Amino acid sequence: MIATSDNRRPIALARFLRLVGQMARLLALCCARMEGRRGLFLFGLVLGLNLIGIPITVRLIGWSADFYNALQKADAAAAVEQIGVFAGLTVLSATIFLIASYLRKRLVMLWRRELTSALLDRWLAAQVFWQAGKDGEDAAIENPDQRVGEDAALFLERVLGEEGGRGNVLSLITSVVALVSYVTVLWNLSTFALPLSFLGLSIEIPRYMVWAAPIYVAVSSAITHWLGAPLKNLMFEQQRREGDFRFALARLRENAEPVALAGGQAVEREILGQRFEAIATNWYALIRRELIQGTFTRPYFQTVLRIPMFLALPAFLAGRVTLGGLMQIASAFQNVVTTLSWFIFAYHDLAELAAATSRLDGFLRATERPSETYKDRVANTTPTNPDGLGWRDLCLLTPTGTGLLTLPDAWFEPGAPIWIKAPSGTGKTTLLRAIGGLWPHRVGTIRRPAGTVHIVPQQAYMPLGSIGAATTYPGAVDHYHPEAIARALTSVGMREHAPMVMQGRDASHGLSGGERQRLRLAGILLARPDWVFLDEATSALDPEAEASILETLRRALPDTTFVIVSHRRPPLAGLRTYEIDSPRAPRATHLTLLRPAPGD
Repeated sequence: MIATSDNRRPIALARFLRLVGQMARLLALCCARMEGRRGLFLFGLVLGLNLIGIPITVRLIGWSADFYNALQKADAAAAVEQIGVFAGLTVLSATIFLIASYLRKRLVMLWRRELTSALLDRWLAAQVFWQAGKDGEDAAIENPDQRVGEDAALFLERVLGEEGGRGNVLSLITSVVALVSYVTVLWNLSTFALPLSFLGLSIEIPRYMVWAAPIYVAVSSAITHWLGAPLKNLMFEQQRREGDFRFALARLRENAEPVALAGGQAVEREILGQRFEAIATNWYALIRRELIQGTFTRPYFQTVLRIPMFLALPAFLAGRVTLGGLMQIASAFQNVVTTLSWFIFAYHDLAELAAATSRLDGFLRATERPSETYKDRVANTTPTNPDGLGWRDLCLLTPTGTGLLTLPDAWFEPGAPIWIKAPSGTGKTTLLRAIGGLWPHRVGTIRRPAGTVHIVPQQAYMPLGSIGAATTYPGAVDHYHPEAIARALTSVGMREHAPMVMQGRDASHGLSGGERQRLRLAGILLARPDWVFLDEATSALDPEAEASILETLRRALPDTTFVIVSHRRPPLAGLRTYEIDSPRAPRATHLTLLRPAPGD
């Protein structure tokens, strides 16, 4: 079925309105807080300065007549006087432009800070950064770093404009206001008609210079959009592929050692090459489309300043206007046409704006879906007793809804260490995710203790910053005395790293897997939580070191309950053992309980 223009028109209008709504939503985020709302004052100030430039331009139109009439009359004194007038207008215009440009740049950074803050809040709140993409491709956010870091900046630069740019809200408002002034001037100057002889008829078009401008621009705008319509999708795809390539490079940097040990550089080179070729393929498609559009827009740019004079020549040759009048009319027509041509001049920037807006809107929508799931997780993970952990009618599911681990009602009281014993693949890590509020795929209720709970995974995360900051993570390093941090490191066998506590070197550089695990365990000594869950958190340590560190933790934290999840017995005395059986039978899995839940 071939779509008619009537069918396409509502679709195009709906897309345009949706894009406007997305832009409005993003700008509302920029102004959500008081600091962002102060940017509205800056916006108004910049707009006011831009509007002041309109009467200066109108005066320059009049100056054209005065100067060229002086030249036609060979009046040297008048010509010199007009040169002075031009110099004064130029200084005034440049001053206004520079002040407006400075304030606009401040506004870009002010609103970028607010928009970035809002995006980061949504990305990090309710554990969206972990949850997004776990429920399938529809919830995935590809390259969130690019969307927060680059798309937010690109969006505001295109909304508020760049040096000499036209594809922005400020220039659009200024152009609409200026158009009224320029058309008024052109109307007053175009007092002559254009005589035409057609099929033996004599026709005159009064004030034809006024009518020629919108017709000329309307036809040109339609051609520009027809040739450039695919640019938005191509730019969207180009941004995505650039982000994919940078992600692959960053991932290789973060995993340089395991790649080097495995001798995987050839495979990594192929992966990087494939991702770059994807960039190049889309880039060629993009520049081909820009070339096609440029076959019309480039000649338009080069002729738009000359067309006015050509159209006014009949009146000049007929003696109806002087040379100064010709230049004045040409200048007025030029300003009308260039103002009406805002869409043509701004088309490339508008395509980039549309692509960045769509990507940011997709980011916001994707962060909202996990937030709704988080509300359900919170509702099913409620602290009910400060002295225990338990669950009722709990069944863990896969993202597709298949049963993974079914557990009878349980209650864990604080005290001696607990060992949750289970073979690999049983779902013990998923159980900890559910306890930590990360796994929404379940039925039943989990009752967390109201005290502080630390869950330490097998893969120890090293944040950016010093050894001290990595040790106290997620607590702030300045909340602890450097000597306390050094003592904690010494207690877990990292005496040589203690002097580095206050250094700013990235903690992840040069640390082995075992050292990273020691660092995380040292943080437990500082935080002193009520409950600690260790998910294979000592797997990279030898048995002697593991036993020494666990005993150190128990002696230093006698009021902390340790829950150790592993497939091998921890070297601790007084363990209470809870065993998960039948890992291959998801619905029949059973947790052996030493104590029933209260009330059972």
